[in-house]
Amino acid sequence: NFKRIINSFENHEYDILIGTQMVTKGLDFRNVSLVGVMNLDNSMNFPDFRSYERCFQLVQQVAGRSGRSKERGEVIVQTYNSKVNMISHIVNGDYTKFYNNQIEDRKRFKYPPFVKLIKITLKHKDLNKVNSSSSWFFKRIYPYFKENILGPEFPYISRIRNKYQKNIMIKIPKSHSLSAVKKIIKKSIASFHSISDYRSVQVIVDVDPY
Repeated sequence: NFKRIINSFENHEYDILIGTQMVTKGLDFRNVSLVGVMNLDNSMNFPDFRSYERCFQLVQQVAGRSGRSKERGEVIVQTYNSKVNMISHIVNGDYTKFYNNQIEDRKRFKYPPFVKLIKITLKHKDLNKVNSSSSWFFKRIYPYFKENILGPEFPYISRIRNKYQKNIMIKIPKSHSLSAVKKIIKKSIASFHSISDYRSVQVIVDVDPY
């Protein structure tokens, strides 16, 4: 199990440990001098506005596993885009440049902290019903939000427990009334479930889903 593996590594029964991100947190290996991060690009390209932020945190946490004794530690990061500024900021731990870049992008593309996010998820066992119902719901609320609405689209994992799911994301500027937005969504869900074909479709509303 996990505890046995960690103890064996700590006791030098073997000198190489391969693991997921869980090995980056809360572990104190005094004799580790080299840590490698494989394929950082894969995590950076994950479809989430926080992917760069999470990569920055990951590399900093990994770096903290190396060189915890007197010996200087080393971190090697695998990437196919070493000349990209963001990679440089992450690898060098340059928080100020990283923050300035990210906050500018989030403001330009309307992501937190400049807006609130509302994710509407529609679920059903029938794929065709998920497609048609999510399209109906999108068209129902589009006139209220226009360019501030994304979707409907399948998430990274599109089927869970035999139910397909599609997401609609709404970006709410801070100048807008959140209570008014909630009323629009509530009325739209009521209209949606008044349609007999869609009554069995599950609708989940998640405010600030991150």
